Amino acid sequence: MRGRIGTAWLAAAVLAVPAAAQEAEVPAPRPGEPPISAQTQRSGGVRPAEQAGLRLKHADLALELFPDAHRIAGVATLRLTSERPVSRLLIDLDTNLPVSAVSIDGRPLAAGSWSNAEGQLSIPLRRPLASGREVTARIAYAGTPHVAVRAPWDDGIVWARTPSGAPWVGTTSEGFGCDLYWPCLDFPRGEAEAVDLHITVPEGLKAPANGALQGVETLADGRTTWHWRSRSPNPYSLALNVAPYAEIGAEYHSRFGNSFPIRFWHLPEHAAQARRLFDAEFAPTIDFFETVVGPYPWSDEKLGVVETPYLGMEHQTINAYGNGYRATPHGFDDLFQHELAHEWFGNQVTAANWDDYWIHEGYAAYMQPLYGRWREGDARYAVMMDELRRGIANRAPIVSGEVRTEEEVYREETGGPGGDIYSKAAWVLHTLRHTIGDDAFWEATRRLVYGRPDPQPGNFAPRFGSTEDYVAIVNQVTGTDYGWFFDVYLRQAELPELISERRGDRLLLKWRAPANLPFPLPVEVQIDDRIERLAMTGGSGSIAVPEGAHVVIDPHAKLLRHSPALERLRQQRQAGGQ
Repeated sequence: MRGRIGTAWLAAAVLAVPAAAQEAEVPAPRPGEPPISAQTQRSGGVRPAEQAGLRLKHADLALELFPDAHRIAGVATLRLTSERPVSRLLIDLDTNLPVSAVSIDGRPLAAGSWSNAEGQLSIPLRRPLASGREVTARIAYAGTPHVAVRAPWDDGIVWARTPSGAPWVGTTSEGFGCDLYWPCLDFPRGEAEAVDLHITVPEGLKAPANGALQGVETLADGRTTWHWRSRSPNPYSLALNVAPYAEIGAEYHSRFGNSFPIRFWHLPEHAAQARRLFDAEFAPTIDFFETVVGPYPWSDEKLGVVETPYLGMEHQTINAYGNGYRATPHGFDDLFQHELAHEWFGNQVTAANWDDYWIHEGYAAYMQPLYGRWREGDARYAVMMDELRRGIANRAPIVSGEVRTEEEVYREETGGPGGDIYSKAAWVLHTLRHTIGDDAFWEATRRLVYGRPDPQPGNFAPRFGSTEDYVAIVNQVTGTDYGWFFDVYLRQAELPELISERRGDRLLLKWRAPANLPFPLPVEVQIDDRIERLAMTGGSGSIAVPEGAHVVIDPHAKLLRHSPALERLRQQRQAGGQ
C-alpha cells in the first residue's frame, strides 16, 4: 500500500533491533564504525548490466530512529522497472543493516533466498522481469549505521547532542552513497521518480526531510511519524535530520509570479542567530538565483534548510547547514549560498556520470563570485575569483571520459581532479562567459539546467546532464564549435600557456596548449588607455605597439592560463610542507 506501511512489516523491522537496544542508552560507535565494505564505499561507477538497467519509479521508506541506542529500523517498498530482462534484483544496502524479510509483489520470500554479499543485496525473482515491466520489492532491515568520521567529507550518520543534551542526528552520503541507510540504486540514474518518507522519532523530537510535509502522526507513547513526499531526489540527497528543532517560516513571492514556502529548522538555543540568517540570506539569495538562472525548481514542495551537527550538504529541499552562523569577508553566508546553488546545479540538473561532477560543483562555486558581484560589484567579484584561482591544482583533468565513482573524482589520492571541480571549473566558466558573452552564457546555462531557454514554473522537469551535452548546448547557442575550448580546459590537466614576445613595434602572442591541441582563444591587450581584442586565429596573433607604450595582457583577468607566479608559490609551499 502507498503512503502508509503495513504494521506487520514495521514490526518485523523493529523486532530486528533488540528490545534492550530500543530502550537503553548505549555508548555511541566511534567515527568510522561499524566498518563498511569496499562495495558500500562505491557510489556510481561501472555497474553490473542487470542493475544498471533498473529504474526506480517510487520508493516508500518507513524509518524509525533510536538515538539512544544509535540504531535504525526500516522498511523500504521499491517499485522498479528494468530496461532489459533480469532474473534478480541487485539493490545496494550496507551489510551493517541486516535484512529480516523480503517480499516480491506482495509474496514473502523464504529466509535465506536472498543474499547480501559485501553490500549488494541480491533478490531472486520467481519469473524473469521483462523489459518495461514493473516489480515491487519490500525489504525490512535494521542495525547500526556506519558513523561518519568527518562529515560531510566522510559519510555516514552523526549521533550528536544539542547544547541542552537532547539527541541531534544527521546523515550525509554523497561520497559513499545512499546504501548507508536505505536499500537503493547507488548510482546517479538510480534516482527515484518519487519518494515517500515516514520517519518515526522519540517524543519531543522533529524530523524535517525532503519534499512536502504530508502530515505528522502522534503515536500513543508520544513518538511522532513525519510523512514527507518528494519527487526525483538524488539517491544521496535523501536525508535524516532529528532534533528538538524550532522552525522559522515564511511564504516567498517569486519574480515568476508563484509563491512557495521557505523554512529553517534550527536548534532552539540558536534562535537569534537563526533569525538573522533567515532574514538576511534566504530571500535575497533566492532572488539572485531566480534572476540569473531561472525559477526555483522545487516550488511545489518547499525551500528548506536544517541546522546539522556537521558543516553542510545539498539535500534536495532540506539543505544541511552547520556553518555556525559565521561572518565572512564577502558579506554573505557562503555555505548557505553554495548549498542553495545545488538546487539548480546538482538537483534540477544532475550529472548522469560522476565524471561530470564539475557540473554540480563548478557552477555552484562560480555562483559565489557572481553573487558577490550582484551584491557589491566588480571589485568583490575580482577578489573572489582570485581566491578561487589560487586553489587550482591542475593534477588531473576535470573530465576523464570514463564512468567513475564519486570518490574517484572527488579525491586527488585516487587520481581524481579533487578540488579542481570547484575552483578550476569555476574559472573555466568565467573564461567561457567572457569568451561567448553574457547572453549566450546564460542561455546555455538555462538550457543545461532546464532543458529549454525559457523556463517558467511548471514547464520543465528534473533532468540529467553531461559534459557532452553542455558542449553541444554551447555550440548550438553560439553557432560556433567550441569543442577545442573544452578539450583543453576540461580534458587536460595542464593549463594553456600564453607566450608573448616584443619584436620592434609589434607584440606577438601565441598559445601553447597541452598535447599541442588547437586553442584559438581570443586575448585582450591593453595598450596605454585602449583595449583591443586579438582573435588568435590558429592560436596566435600580433598587434602594433608604439615604442614606450604600456602594455597589459588580459588586463581584466578574463582568461584561465598558466601563471608562473602561482606555480612558483605552489612549489614553495610544497617544499615547505605547507
